Amino acid sequence: MKIKAGVIGGAGYTGGETVRLLLHHTNVDLAFVQSRSQAGKALTSIHADLVGETDLVFTENLNQAVDVLFLCLSHGESKKLLAENSFSANARIIDLGNDFRLGEKAGAREFVYGLPEFQREKIKSAKNIANPGCFATAIQLGLLPLAKAGLLKEVHTTGITGATGAGQKLQDTTHFTWRASNISAYKTLTHQHIREINQTLKLIQPSFCEAINFVPWRGDFTRGIYVSSIIECDFTKAEIEKLYEEYYANHPFTHLAQEMIDMKQVVNTNKCLIHLEKVENKLIIHSTIDNLLKGASGQAIQNMNLMFGLDEAVGLKLKGSIF
Repeated sequence: MKIKAGVIGGAGYTGGETVRLLLHHTNVDLAFVQSRSQAGKALTSIHADLVGETDLVFTENLNQAVDVLFLCLSHGESKKLLAENSFSANARIIDLGNDFRLGEKAGAREFVYGLPEFQREKIKSAKNIANPGCFATAIQLGLLPLAKAGLLKEVHTTGITGATGAGQKLQDTTHFTWRASNISAYKTLTHQHIREINQTLKLIQPSFCEAINFVPWRGDFTRGIYVSSIIECDFTKAEIEKLYEEYYANHPFTHLAQEMIDMKQVVNTNKCLIHLEKVENKLIIHSTIDNLLKGASGQAIQNMNLMFGLDEAVGLKLKGSIF
């Protein structure tokens, strides 16, 4: 018996990535892909790489007879959709927006924060998942082992993201002529992902009450996130590396690298790579992910696998390339 899946908001970047992964997932039957703006058009008219792989057409209607529903909508739209439509109580919902990441509910539906490396067992029994943000995923995966060991102090983080992180809708800061050969900071110390990062870290290390000083940057590339976080730490590098190796030993997508990491190593994969440096009493944690996969659609599929009792890596052994 295959999992019957539906995608709402399938014309955007995360919608397209989710569709691609579901089409090639051996345990899934993709029942419908909804898009108000593209209803009636072939999926391949928007996602041209799917030519020869699907004959599906975007629909404006919602098929409520599905086992799992992926909400790939703009922030704030998922709450509206769930308020205006009813779905079976048995239907799992995975929201890729930020509507439910801080414990918000949709009627009687409660959402579990879907970071598998944080609470995999809780995800397995969840009915509804709030998929983490892309920057939040990269930053948290770099800090979780420290929080578990009670070693977190004030964090200073800089992270750079590709143009797809801003979504498909054209904006002044996503024009090629503005973005090319350019880097800029935005939402300095006020980025919306800081709240979900703090929420997770305080659950793991209740004593943590210091700041996450986050400066996000826009990069002149398409996809990927690279983060560098700095905290004070008196432990040796070898001691810290052991914490990370033990924490991630049974997590298939997050790996500690002994050599300096490059973003190209993770693009088009569901991996997170981490590298540690120690300079005097400062610990530097570098982490990198693909913002559309481990930072969005890939993690959503990973959560679906866990919710339906599958190996969490099914359909996600994706091979990137540094060339």
